[in-house]
Amino acid sequence: MIIACLGDSITAGSPLWDPDPAVRARIDSPDERSQWHWWAAQRDPSLEFRNHGVYGERTDEIAARFVAAVEGVEAVVIQGGINDIVQGRPVEGAAQNLTGMIHRARGLGLRVALADVLPWNNGDRRSAEEISRLNALLKAGACGLDVPLFPFHQTLADPSRPSRMRDDLTDDGDHPSVEGHRLLGERAFSSF
Repeated sequence: MIIACLGDSITAGSPLWDPDPAVRARIDSPDERSQWHWWAAQRDPSLEFRNHGVYGERTDEIAARFVAAVEGVEAVVIQGGINDIVQGRPVEGAAQNLTGMIHRARGLGLRVALADVLPWNNGDRRSAEEISRLNALLKAGACGLDVPLFPFHQTLADPSRPSRMRDDLTDDGDHPSVEGHRLLGERAFSSF
């Protein structure tokens, strides 16, 4: 099965990987294991993933790349939302953009899954509340549309500080470490 992974820097594999060779050339020690879908492919070699993650993109920008990303695939995993929160945009709009891509995928006959938003260690109380609100909207949308919701947030959340990733599961407070990506690929993706 060929699966498009469409999202922001979490899908791209930042800070240790990027699907764009020009961006990757600027990374000191690129590590392809810094992609959750790389780990999912190790677990199930029958899956072929295409990385369409772009650093810094909001959900409207991700949605603008939808058609190109899903060309020739059988399924799509949609991820995004943190950059909308970082830029102070309403989470309702981000949820609409993400669920809109689910409708578009279904209209093309694709299997589809949605990932929720990770904890953000470098964020403040407002951003933690917005992540929680957006994740609640995504959960309701995924349930209402009967699509799998990958629990990225829960998978990497620190049990003692649920609005933060465990320190060993993040490289920079914004993105998962290689170990964080491993957990996302092996655990969170398992519901597809």
